[in-house]
Amino acid sequence: MQVKSSYKYARISAFKAREVTRAIQGLPATEALDILRFTPKKAALLVIKTLKSAIANAENNNNLHADSLVVQEAVVGEGPTFKRSQPKARGSAGPIRKRTSHIRITLTDEIEIKRRKPAEKTKKPRSKKATAKPAPEKPATEPSAPAADSKE
Repeated sequence: MQVKSSYKYARISAFKAREVTRAIQGLPATEALDILRFTPKKAALLVIKTLKSAIANAENNNNLHADSLVVQEAVVGEGPTFKRSQPKARGSAGPIRKRTSHIRITLTDEIEIKRRKPAEKTKKPRSKKATAKPAPEKPATEPSAPAADSKE
């Protein structure tokens, strides 16, 4: 069953919001929420609101569990643009476009959940200072035999 939720007239450009929605497509809904919580962008907060709304719609209207839901589609379309002007030199004016967008999220329980594998940790080489080996210690020098060049 598919469940949809939309956020219309969000005050962010569609270009900026699409960057965030690309990261969550195809993920389980709970995992997508975790990723969005730690994404430091304004668009992430707007997408979280829409995703939570879609999850609530699924639970309350269709009796689905949040654990079984997958983000099938996360689309951001352009909304209307507010046109304003900024005063410029010599009495002229420059245009300002305040863009809006429509965020639409579709959840489904028909797709099987595929978990992403955590990135394997690879050992990075330490800096040269840390990896530099200490100079080998020379054994205590014993008094060596006198040089053979002296004749007595």
